[in-house]
Amino acid sequence: MDQKILRNYEIAKEQYAEFGIDVDQALEQLAKIKISMHCWQGDDVKGFLFKDQDLSGGIAATGNYPGAARTPEELRADLDKAFSLIPGKHKVNLHAIYADTDEKVDLDKLETKHFQKWIDWAKANGLGLDFNPTCFSHEKSSDGLTLSHPNEEIRRFWIDHVKASRHISASFGEQLGQTSVMNVWVPDGYKDIPADRLGPRKRLKESLDEAFAEELNKSYHLDAVESKLFGLGAEAYTVGSHEFYMGYGLQNNKLICLDAGHFHPTEVISNKLSALSLFVEGILLHVSRPVRWDSDHVVILDDELLDIGKELVRGDLLGKTHIGLDFFDASINRVAAWVIGTRNTIKALLRAMLEPIEALRQAELAGDYTTRLALTEEFKTYPFGAVWDYYCAKSGVPVREEWLAEVKNYEQEVLLKR
Repeated sequence: MDQKILRNYEIAKEQYAEFGIDVDQALEQLAKIKISMHCWQGDDVKGFLFKDQDLSGGIAATGNYPGAARTPEELRADLDKAFSLIPGKHKVNLHAIYADTDEKVDLDKLETKHFQKWIDWAKANGLGLDFNPTCFSHEKSSDGLTLSHPNEEIRRFWIDHVKASRHISASFGEQLGQTSVMNVWVPDGYKDIPADRLGPRKRLKESLDEAFAEELNKSYHLDAVESKLFGLGAEAYTVGSHEFYMGYGLQNNKLICLDAGHFHPTEVISNKLSALSLFVEGILLHVSRPVRWDSDHVVILDDELLDIGKELVRGDLLGKTHIGLDFFDASINRVAAWVIGTRNTIKALLRAMLEPIEALRQAELAGDYTTRLALTEEFKTYPFGAVWDYYCAKSGVPVREEWLAEVKNYEQEVLLKR
């Protein structure tokens, strides 16, 4: 290891130790945290099951940067490159449309065999897998309705798809020895004001009840449900609102997914974590960056990401929270987007672990809000960067911006030749 990195780390350790912060212990804890990196950043949410199907469901990927993955093999190669530049061992989050098969199969008939190559790849690389039913970009979702559809035949198709997805997810967990989290999000809603708000929600609840009826081993598989405020084509009414899914998740012991972009512009999910944690078995986070709306920008180390990290660490919530990423940007190098977003998420957690949490709590309990504010501000300039550099070097990945040269070389040697 570079002696300058090591020297800076030792100096930083001494500074943090003055407040009782064990930096080595923090890094040990950090190394155990798995970020679920989303596959759809690599190909702009197109997938491989229906190659001629247009993206729909209120989802849009903007930009035409060269090098998008066109096959499962290319996508796995891009993921390999990204993981080689990110410290730690993590997970990959797959959508159903990313099946790796030559068989012509529809969503309701998918089986584990259609994802076996993904499982074998993950096992060979020490990775976990998470899963999502794909309730969009399909002819049976063309009117923006799936599990709440008034047509029973269409509704049955989507129920069967969720059922099939749960079995695939459970197979991921069983074969890889890492619990697979399967998240259900549907785009259902109306562009203009509905005459009946209750009816679609009743149908959605009944569909979910049937889809989730079979008990699966929670060591292998966990169900999560995800709300949304609105979407393109569903501006006036979203069936699966936050209130709907909070009630459903609490009543049925499902993970409740909080997506950073799925709330009002003045809302933040960091402020919801502690409240929700008191009532749920677990939480799924979709870490994204909304710019004025659910735009899924690449995650940066902004105030909200730092606050999410603080809440998870200060509230000791890491054990019950599953952290996944959900952004896609086709205007920049897609591998770089993965690396930037994932490294930033890990940085936010590390920085939270290097706070004088006990001193802050004691000051607050004593009503000494001056000390609370002073320490919070002073620690913003403590040598967190030196600890991060050491963690990267120790993990065998590039330090600071050194990773960018590798991505640029990969672009020249691989991406631009596609």
